[in-house]
Amino acid sequence: MPHLTTATTRRFDMHDVTFTSYASSATGATRLAAWRVDVPPGTPGQVHAMSQEECLTVLTGSLDVEIDDEAFTARAGDAVLVPAGAAFRVSNRTDEPAAAWVTTLLGMTATMADGAPVTPPWAQ
Repeated sequence: MPHLTTATTRRFDMHDVTFTSYASSATGATRLAAWRVDVPPGTPGQVHAMSQEECLTVLTGSLDVEIDDEAFTARAGDAVLVPAGAAFRVSNRTDEPAAAWVTTLLGMTATMADGAPVTPPWAQ
């Protein structure tokens, strides 16, 4: 299915964040996963590490990003390249909602800071 519309998306909520899946195996993708993430104001991020690198592009608002020992604010139009295995957290400490577009390879999994494994359905 090459034309991915909002009617074909699947939505998932985790840690007070909404993930809207566009490209996944469920929509016919064979290598890439792509989704929109919507982060409400005042949402603290959860530290996790991913099995694949990920590219996050901020669409609206701004996000506070931590990758290993580096911390910065990514604003609309900025992209963030997250290496596989890095300790990663995205928070929205502002009073405005933020949204980002994320891409990675299909099959990406994550490990939470407490060691709990996560298989995000939007990346499968």
